[in-house]
Amino acid sequence: MSVQERKQRERAQRERLIVATARELAEDQGWDAVTTRRLAESIEYSQPVLYSHFRGKREIIGAVALEGATELAAALRSAASAASTADGPRARVTALARAWLDFAERNPAVYDALFNLDGGLAFAQEDTPAPLKDAFGALLETLGEVAGDGVHPGVFTELFWAALHGLATLTRAGRLPPELTEVRLELLVDRLAVL
Repeated sequence: MSVQERKQRERAQRERLIVATARELAEDQGWDAVTTRRLAESIEYSQPVLYSHFRGKREIIGAVALEGATELAAALRSAASAASTADGPRARVTALARAWLDFAERNPAVYDALFNLDGGLAFAQEDTPAPLKDAFGALLETLGEVAGDGVHPGVFTELFWAALHGLATLTRAGRLPPELTEVRLELLVDRLAVL
């Protein structure tokens, strides 16, 4: 292995460490606790080293969001494929919606990085990063088949995404009673999806 390859490998490892540490701090103490000074101390590198990877907290949030988008896409696809094809599209849509809400509940800081904080990432643009497009694609794969006649599948998927985001955000904020989550989910599927 050349010196250049070793340096690239070490740089990638440091970057993964920064992102993992930021994510851990955010999940444990919230995003306000994630500062470049605190990250530098936690990873035992100087702030200039941290800034050689990310220009600041905004880019770190973006990196956590991209990692989260990859995980969300995998969770959505896994849930949809685990639902029996014999059970039909309703089972897949319900499983998909449950997987979304479960992801949001289990990973609140990552969910915030993805959808509530400014990570400097473009959504629904030509330059949207691939992991974000893939997470949307994971929704579209299942929701496109239940959009209904004359309904643009992408627009339907955006609407369903917005509804799921609203449910996740309002439940987490204590604005909706969590014991009715399943009732809301069933109503959402029943009313929006053409099954």
